[in-house]
Amino acid sequence: MRSRRLPGAGRLRYGGEKMKRVFLIVLDSFGIGEMEDAAAYGDAGTNTLRSVAASEAFHMPNMERLGLFNIDGVDCRAGVAGPTGRIARMKEASKGKDTTIGHWEIAGVLSEKPLPTYPDGFPQDVLDQFTAATGRGVLCNRPYSGTEVIRDYGDEHVRSGKLIVYTSADSVFQIAAHEDIVPVETLYAYCRQARQILRGEHGVGRVIARPFIGESGSYVRTPKRHDFSLEPPAVTMLDQLKDAGYDVISVGKIKDIFAGRGITEAVYTQGNAEGIDRTLEYMDRDFEGLCFVNLVDYDMLYGHRNDIDGYAAALTYFDERLPELLNRMREDDILMLTADHGCDPGYTVSTDHSREHTPFIMYGRKVAPANLGTRETFADIGATVLDYFGIKPAFAGASML
Repeated sequence: MRSRRLPGAGRLRYGGEKMKRVFLIVLDSFGIGEMEDAAAYGDAGTNTLRSVAASEAFHMPNMERLGLFNIDGVDCRAGVAGPTGRIARMKEASKGKDTTIGHWEIAGVLSEKPLPTYPDGFPQDVLDQFTAATGRGVLCNRPYSGTEVIRDYGDEHVRSGKLIVYTSADSVFQIAAHEDIVPVETLYAYCRQARQILRGEHGVGRVIARPFIGESGSYVRTPKRHDFSLEPPAVTMLDQLKDAGYDVISVGKIKDIFAGRGITEAVYTQGNAEGIDRTLEYMDRDFEGLCFVNLVDYDMLYGHRNDIDGYAAALTYFDERLPELLNRMREDDILMLTADHGCDPGYTVSTDHSREHTPFIMYGRKVAPANLGTRETFADIGATVLDYFGIKPAFAGASML
């Protein structure tokens, strides 16, 4: 009998049956070495793990015991004898290297072509439609660092009320606005209007609200960022789990990446520490299904800023808290750790995402340790989750159970 949410109850209750739970945590941008086609993406030689492992701030003994350094192709540290996890190196079958495409593929959707990017800014007809919808002009309209764009255009935005529109190497349309000039809810409304405009040929992966505060010379972004994503173009593991009556819990930006589809409950977070805290809280709750977590700081705060030591310290922090996660696991729980792409902070040619393999580590009391070699698609992760719940995936992907 599937779980039922009792009227007025604050948690799920079960009739004494065993509960299967999967905690799938994406360490955003934690790549482990270039893919074979990395040169075509301008990423030859990238290796996020190798770069951060060279830092004195890097210390991951718990991940090491699970088998991180035993994964195929990982050569920056020696592996351990008898790792306790079930491990694999994951290839991205989709064409791309961004957050949306990576997460979609984890959930079973393969993208045959990259989402559109705009290295020269957005076409004038797109901006004209956006201006007509919002009643505000546009500043910048080119790839830019998020912290630098408010430094360089913040004063003009405050004077004129025009919106700062910018992009990056990713498929994103970002709108920055001072909270005193454009209230946050109004900025979100502008993003929804942009999302309606940016479809079809110009269907970027995400429209992102980037509110900021402060005075001239000291503008700072706030934690009220919000992403407005395209809906996945095909059935995902989230859809299948939800349709089968299981819980699908989003921690962090997972709900945004999937445009809310297939999610039964969600909580947003303001950094890795809170993401881990919220995950631990869900581990203490009764539910049956998937808790899907994104920890974004590696990518957002360190990878894109070429901050090797910061990235290394953030990974060390996760490793220090990993025993908390492992100790909260129940008999039938499975923990999965992976990534969605790379963002090598040591690759000074660029601050963009990098086309890399990603790690996969699976652990549970009933999970047999093994090295599964190199897998051909991230979608094997989604297939594995579904297999654990006895569901046949509606997409190409092979279970690793």
